[in-house]
Amino acid sequence: MNPGDKILFIGDSITDAFRRPEEINNAFQLGAGYAFLVASHFLLSRPECRLTFVNRGISGNTMASILSRWEEDCLALSPDAICLLAGVNDTLQARPLEETMSAYRSILARTMEKLPATRTVLMEPYLVKAGTITTGQMADLAARCKVMRRVACEFGITTLSLQNIFNNALASAPAEYWAYDGIHATAAGAALIASGLKSLEVFQSKPPLMAGCDGEATA
Repeated sequence: MNPGDKILFIGDSITDAFRRPEEINNAFQLGAGYAFLVASHFLLSRPECRLTFVNRGISGNTMASILSRWEEDCLALSPDAICLLAGVNDTLQARPLEETMSAYRSILARTMEKLPATRTVLMEPYLVKAGTITTGQMADLAARCKVMRRVACEFGITTLSLQNIFNNALASAPAEYWAYDGIHATAAGAALIASGLKSLEVFQSKPPLMAGCDGEATA
């Protein structure tokens, strides 16, 4: 990151995390999830940089929902870095794969056209076996993520496999510890996401989990 950079977090409820955009205090504006944790870390460690962090997560959004507001909630803000986490609602709402991928391609294409210098990170959505989450839903999301990785690679976009991160965490605690209903991150789960995101190249380090153009996530 460079001095004065604006970093945008955008996605669904996992990003939203009960943010309160009407508040003056940026702590409330950022919500109670991973976006708050990432922002607070860098605002503390780099006060001289005068960084700005913006949360534009909206609960329930699918990829198509995010595309419909991409101009207003992303491009119009001219962020220096974009962190996108979306797609799980496409699985939960059984949206057609073609709809998800079309919206995703449009998001990346518009961003590359309007903001060619902006660094973009795709955080792949995740599910864990808790609450009412089924193995079928997990398989559906995995298939979507594989295609998303391939598309991201075509655009030269950095990816972070949250599914791999959560799967590795299951060795130390059960699924409910990380995402109480299999979807929404707990405090520990939010810290997992934040930890992975903070170590990415967009934050001046090497990504721990990248994807090849074959759509397979690699460590």
